[in-house]
Amino acid sequence: MFEYMGDRLSNAIKNIRGMGKITEENIADAMREIRIALLEADVNYQVVKEFINDVKTKALAMDVGKSLKPDEVFIKLVKDELVALLGGDYVPLEVTKNPTILMLVGLQGSGKTTTAGKLANFLRKKHSKKPLLVACDIYRPAAIAQLETIGKELDIPVFTQEKAKVTEIAQAALAYAKENHHDYIIIDTAGRLQIDVALMQELKDLDALVSPQEKLLVIDGSMGQDAINVITGFNDSLALTGCILTKLDGNTKGGVALSVRHLTHIPIKFVGDSEKLDGLKEFYPERMAERILDMGDILSIVEKVEDVFDEEEAKAQAAKMKKGKYDLEDFLTNLRQIKKLGPLENILKMLPQARKMGLNNVNVDPKQFAHLEAMISSMTPEERRKPEIIKASRKQRIAKGSGTTVEEVNRLLNQFNMMKDMMKKMSNGNFKMPF
Repeated sequence: MFEYMGDRLSNAIKNIRGMGKITEENIADAMREIRIALLEADVNYQVVKEFINDVKTKALAMDVGKSLKPDEVFIKLVKDELVALLGGDYVPLEVTKNPTILMLVGLQGSGKTTTAGKLANFLRKKHSKKPLLVACDIYRPAAIAQLETIGKELDIPVFTQEKAKVTEIAQAALAYAKENHHDYIIIDTAGRLQIDVALMQELKDLDALVSPQEKLLVIDGSMGQDAINVITGFNDSLALTGCILTKLDGNTKGGVALSVRHLTHIPIKFVGDSEKLDGLKEFYPERMAERILDMGDILSIVEKVEDVFDEEEAKAQAAKMKKGKYDLEDFLTNLRQIKKLGPLENILKMLPQARKMGLNNVNVDPKQFAHLEAMISSMTPEERRKPEIIKASRKQRIAKGSGTTVEEVNRLLNQFNMMKDMMKKMSNGNFKMPF
């Protein structure tokens, strides 16, 4: 998401590099390119107009010191204005009440039911909550069955009640949650193809009955300008506390994310970035602005790593490295941890200058990891602990046992030796980057 817009913005800023100072003439071409990039990304025209005026006014008013380069100052200014446009500060989800009630609303087809499951999974993993999913979409065929399937996959309970009104289901769910000590209740409500009186009245009745701490609108991130009308329509009736943008892993232009907060004052709290049930991320305006401008998102990478890597295990490996005892067992553990991070290409996209280096188009074949894992698994425990004993006959046996070739086994051992050497240098403080 945002790649096309990000590339256009980066190219626009390039025009300022090498200039001695910021003047109206110097930034004219850049401002025109930025304007076109935002409009083509389907950002609301009024938002674009205000953004351009703010950047231009602040840029011309800045006194660039001798130690600063005009292009760096301009990039910082554009980034700050993007952060402001995206909402400024991060707005967290309410998790302090016990129980905390969350109501998901939205049009049919926005991904509401799947998002309910993703939220339950997020709350259990990040906040150690005990969530309960409540099926209140009693109109869409198979909606309840879909939520039950998601709940079963996540091992999270789903409360349902046949032949009952939505308000009756919600009331019974609250009693059930209290009896079973659930501290987070996620209500999946019905949607329509468009906003109508019956839908809004049902949601208002539900709101009045359960008084949810969070009322989140789930909206398709590829909707474009119509998204603002949908948000406004729901907000007028429900006083939304936030919204969740879904389907941002597709070819969406991303303009809605840059328009929502400015026009509706509703904070974006989450974005859906994959169809998997862990594909929901908290929305940080500054991180998103940095990704748009190809500055990377190192903090999100760190969070991913922290979720996957066991702290005690990491300390044990660090101690082994210091003693020069890193072996193929450790290498296999690291491979499996990297696999848990998700597709490697998604991590590469978060690195600074990823688009400039072409990392946004890299595809990592998961079979490569599978081959490495198969080769190490085909080794004996002694071979994993002492890779130096793996000679010709052992290599042939390992290749045959893993369905690979001796050349691939040699390549694995070379990669392992390079990694071991690098880690040894890092642990001794002697490692230098090769550029």
